[in-house]
Amino acid sequence: MIKRHHIRQFLGVADAGSFVQAAARLHITQPSLSAGIAELERLVGTRLFVRNRRLVRLTEAGGTFLPIARDLERGFRAADSFGRGVVPDWPTLRLGTIRTIAAGDLRRVVEPLLGAYGVEVIEGNDHDLRGNLANGRIACALTLLRDGEGVPLWEEPYRMFVAAGHRLAQAGEVAPEDLASEIMIARRACEVLEDTSRFFTSAGVRPRFALRSESDERCMAMVAAGLGITTAPVSLEIAGTVAIDVAGYAFSRRIGLLCDPALAQDLATRGLFEGPIAKVR
Repeated sequence: MIKRHHIRQFLGVADAGSFVQAAARLHITQPSLSAGIAELERLVGTRLFVRNRRLVRLTEAGGTFLPIARDLERGFRAADSFGRGVVPDWPTLRLGTIRTIAAGDLRRVVEPLLGAYGVEVIEGNDHDLRGNLANGRIACALTLLRDGEGVPLWEEPYRMFVAAGHRLAQAGEVAPEDLASEIMIARRACEVLEDTSRFFTSAGVRPRFALRSESDERCMAMVAAGLGITTAPVSLEIAGTVAIDVAGYAFSRRIGLLCDPALAQDLATRGLFEGPIAKVR
């Protein structure tokens, strides 16, 4: 017989994408969690997860079982709270976001949602968020939009950032070759990192790097300090940095919400994020 701990363990692994992280969140040992999932798979008669050293993901059957498990957990919570008042089902919305969204922009997206949902924010890259959305681990993703998809919120260009006191700070626009002697900072989370590398390599620019980091905050702070220069979407500009144009460097990104159909309909019904992109930015 399937019991509540089976459902909680299944949802824990499905949401975390990791037995190690799920065990920590559930406050049980990893062997106990693995045994619980194995028992659940025996009870339902099929594998629910594909496991390897780097990744745990739902099988097709696991994806089908996921909404059933969520409904069961909601039922358990309702039973627990029966006669004791209403206990809110938190979170009601799991929002994934790419890490390169500026804090202020993320706030402007989350605040309208908090009026209608209990929100949990989960970070990842575009590829992982799309996978989590398909698997039902998140209901919505704030990420890069392709043509014709999602709810568009804003568009912004990538530009080169230098320190306010840099020799090129007042240049306006420079040729790629003008940067050949510059020391660069690599934003490892940058969505156009490979395109940027090819752009400068094709112009004969092969810079030295003073920092390679996943942290946009750290990279931009080091630009302001004068350690090096970097490319970034304009929303990441901070005090002490200046954006300049590089001739021929014309990358931009379109940010918006990808949602499961039910949530997309609910957002539309509530009138959230309607109107032009500038409503958020």
